[in-house]
Order: sequence, then C-alpha cells, then structure tokens
Amino acid sequence: MKFLKTIRFDDSDAHVFARSAENDEWAVSGAFEFANLLQADVAGKVKQAFANGFLGLESLGRSTFAHVVEMTSEDEAHITRALAQHFVDDYHAPSIEAALPAALDEIAFVQDLCAEKPINCVFTVRREFDDEGAIREEFREISPPSGTPRHARIWEIVEDDA
Repeated sequence: MKFLKTIRFDDSDAHVFARSAENDEWAVSGAFEFANLLQADVAGKVKQAFANGFLGLESLGRSTFAHVVEMTSEDEAHITRALAQHFVDDYHAPSIEAALPAALDEIAFVQDLCAEKPINCVFTVRREFDDEGAIREEFREISPPSGTPRHARIWEIVEDDA
C-alpha cells in the first residue's frame, strides 16, 4: 500500500513553521489540528502551518512537501496507534480505543489520496476557510519539468572515510 512521507528540499520549513517535521516522517494532512480555530486565530506561523503544512507523525511538526512511498502493514499499524495516542495526549480523547476510529479515518484518507499515484509523486496542500468558516483542503501534485524523470535521485550521499 502507499502512503505519504515528508520530504525536505531545503531548510525553509524550519523557518516558516513553529515546529518543522524532519525529512522522511510518515505524514497526514493534519487539518484536525485547526478544527477549533477561528479564521481570526490563524496568523503568523500558525497561518503557514494551516495554509500549507502536512503533519509529520514522529515530530508532530509540519512539512511543505510530502511524497508517495510504499508502506507495510506493520508501518500502518504503528502509525495508526501513534496517531491515536496523539489524539489521547493532545486532544484529550478518553482512550486509545476511542481515538482509533479517528486515526483510522486519517490513515485511510491518505491511503486513498496516494492509491493511484506513482512512487515519489510529490504533493503540496493548500487550506483555506470557506464562506461558512469550514476548512477546505486542496492537494496538488508537483510535476517535474518536461522531459525530466519523475523526482529521480540525481546523487547519493556517501560517508567520508576521513
């Protein structure tokens, strides 16, 4: 199955988000984090996270970009439980069992988003409030320049022997 992981092309996320995700973290939309905010509350670094940040599940930081990767069933079980624990710890869900349905919904949403996309497909997200104050999300696929392989790795970092 496919899922999203954060990807960092540079260190800009460390400057625009209050907490930035590390490279290569499992990622979800994370729009739930803003569910209780009013449009007037969304300013500064919160606004940047709201407007276009994926939520990294290890650091609970934000990333501008996420890419499609393969996921094992063990990975899925691990992140589902971690997300449910986040709902207990930070959103006061009464128990892991009570939080699991919401975590499963978040995981299923990302899996559906990635299902038909090729590995290494890069996404951005754009969020805004609609006229009624509801959060609307739009996911965009970043396409490589014409004639360029899809997000191909062009070099490899090798440890120095010195």
